[in-house]
Amino acid sequence: MSPATWKDAGIVSDEQAPLAEAMHELMQRTFGERVLPNPGGPGALFSLDYDKRLFRYNYAHPILVSRAGTVGLKLKVACTAGRHDTVGVDLVANCVNDVLVRGAAPLFFLDCVGMGRLEPKVLQELASGVAAGCKEAGCALLGGETAEMPGLYEQGQYDLAGFVVGVVEKRHLITGRKVRPGDVVVGLPSAGLHASGFALAWRVLFDQAGMQCSDSLASYGIERTLGEELLRPTRTYVRAVRGVLHRYTVKQVVAGIAHVAGGGLVGSIPRVLPEGCAVQFAPSSWQRPRIFDVIRELGGVPEAEMYRTFNMGIGMVLMVAPYYAESVVRQLRKEGEEPTIIGHVTEGPRQVTIL
Repeated sequence: MSPATWKDAGIVSDEQAPLAEAMHELMQRTFGERVLPNPGGPGALFSLDYDKRLFRYNYAHPILVSRAGTVGLKLKVACTAGRHDTVGVDLVANCVNDVLVRGAAPLFFLDCVGMGRLEPKVLQELASGVAAGCKEAGCALLGGETAEMPGLYEQGQYDLAGFVVGVVEKRHLITGRKVRPGDVVVGLPSAGLHASGFALAWRVLFDQAGMQCSDSLASYGIERTLGEELLRPTRTYVRAVRGVLHRYTVKQVVAGIAHVAGGGLVGSIPRVLPEGCAVQFAPSSWQRPRIFDVIRELGGVPEAEMYRTFNMGIGMVLMVAPYYAESVVRQLRKEGEEPTIIGHVTEGPRQVTIL
């Protein structure tokens, strides 16, 4: 019997060196002055503050905010469509948007890819998406892990996970406790489904309607194929929202922030509401992407179920003191966003009502 080797077990280690070089080049594009040299590793080094006095934050009480995440069933669409350059953006956006709700600026990100056998082209696309997401969010991609696990993943399948660490000054920490009845709810638009609700979307579009990723959606008023529409990456709101928070440093005018993800528009908001506060939304105040109507019509999905599952065109909401609402909207527009006042905070149990 010949000796067993890694290659016999399905591990192709000699392909990893050139890939590691390519990954490192992508990572370096996201580095800033706070990333410290660490030749050979292991681990990664990041300075909480700058050495140069001109750029120092001089934190009085820095709070680190962290978040781990995955992309979920959207990866199934990526594998079916054979396109992997957007789900890395989703991974980063899911995480950084979640630390943003605490008012935190994302500092650095690490990712992990698990696949049955190393596929250089797929891995390169995934890494380019993660790097692009980090650039958009203004955080450094410090490293990650690629694990070959033959027998756990079938050929052409993989999993993608990651986590981010952010920081916020304690006195600027946003918890939602300051939300009050009468506050204005400002919504920021999503780019379609983002990365939530894909179990229902897959069942309706692929299982029930028998559609393919290559199918045109022109008859539904969407100038993209089904795969292109579903793989539109999650929007990152860090730069715009942090721009607003940076403008109002003395008084906390943004009382609460919610990232609309798991649980849809109805389920995501109550998590940041204090007791005695509810939210009422007026759906006519914003334009939802057509893909949600396609899913509802093809699957006969009740409207209430749609709001419990999908973001319905709103990716993030800010609860703002009424006196500052117009000012916040103007500032968000200056930052390149298209904000809309979509509702109000009212007295009541912690829940969302769609008017």
